[in-house]
Amino acid sequence: MAGKKIIITGVPGVGKTTVINQAMEILTTEGISYQNINFGSFMFEVAQSEGLAEDRDQMRRLDRTVQKRLQKLAAEKVAAIDGNVIIDTHASVKTPAGYLAGLPEWVLTALMPDTIVLVETDDDQILLRRLSDASRVRDMEGAGSIREHQQMNRSFATAYAMLTGCTVAIVTNADHLLEQGVKDLVAVLK
Repeated sequence: MAGKKIIITGVPGVGKTTVINQAMEILTTEGISYQNINFGSFMFEVAQSEGLAEDRDQMRRLDRTVQKRLQKLAAEKVAAIDGNVIIDTHASVKTPAGYLAGLPEWVLTALMPDTIVLVETDDDQILLRRLSDASRVRDMEGAGSIREHQQMNRSFATAYAMLTGCTVAIVTNADHLLEQGVKDLVAVLK
């Protein structure tokens, strides 16, 4: 059995990792296992194995053609994994030049996900989480900019679904309602 390939995305500060980890704990107790892969880290491991980069920062400096090849190779390796897989990545990346697709065509067609999950919550909650998280260094932006990014993620996810035929699910990780968000993600992953 090949298993499910589920892409889970969300803007920085939405609490995606927390929701994923708690959902995986519940699923494990129910005898359902998933391998959780951070796509950027997985791509770095591929680059490292080829001697192309010693750290993740070096990957950004690689020639665009090399980056595309590494993305495709990483996606093919993830797609070949037997069993259920969560691919933790970004639907879009906000850059000074605009929004960049987090899952370009060559990655999506290699992965052929069953579902793309958008973890979301209110823009103000994300802003407050970012401001109170001293362990991370993030670009400063207001609630309106966060709202725009979440809307762009929905647009990108819709385009990805059109390309692959997968479904799109939205899981809300609202303050004081983490258990509900986890429960909703568990339902999608079952």
